[in-house]
Amino acid sequence: MFRSRSKDEKAPAAKAPVTDDSSAQTRDPQAPKGRPTPKRALAQSQRRSVMNAPTTRKEAAKRSREERRTQMAKQREALASGDERFLPARDKGPVRKFAREFIDSRFNVAEFFLPMAVVILVLSMVRVPQLQNIALLLWLVVIVLIVLDSVANVFRLKKKLAERFPDENRKGAVAYALMRSLQMRRLRLPKPKGKRGARP
Repeated sequence: MFRSRSKDEKAPAAKAPVTDDSSAQTRDPQAPKGRPTPKRALAQSQRRSVMNAPTTRKEAAKRSREERRTQMAKQREALASGDERFLPARDKGPVRKFAREFIDSRFNVAEFFLPMAVVILVLSMVRVPQLQNIALLLWLVVIVLIVLDSVANVFRLKKKLAERFPDENRKGAVAYALMRSLQMRRLRLPKPKGKRGARP
């Protein structure tokens, strides 16, 4: 008599949605799920990526340093072995490879600059006027030879690249080859593969 009707009315109303949700959630085991079941390898990789995700900023920085160190080690090995997969971006591609082989197949005056510079420097330090004059003349001859040889390399390499790679991006390949020609053959990276005189 003194009970409020609102509580009695609320009780069945509160119970009704529960029965509706439970009936809606039950699904026939044979019914399709609406999405394909992920393969075991994919599911394991997803779980592993979630588990291996860095939780702190310090851990993320440490992991990025380790990945960068690993990448640099792979690049050093690739520069020594010539593995195209792990070469740095400046050395990748068929155009850069051809430019390297073009320079490595020739005798370049610029690659002998360091030994000749040492000889000229020794001659210029000797207190004999005739030897000092010879050293000065040698400097001029070496510089002129390097310039002429480099200009010839530029024209030949441009022509070869235009013939061999008409549709490829050749930007920077000639400068890349000239910088390589300034280095001594045994110090070049990636290491030269072909012999001198061999056509690239």
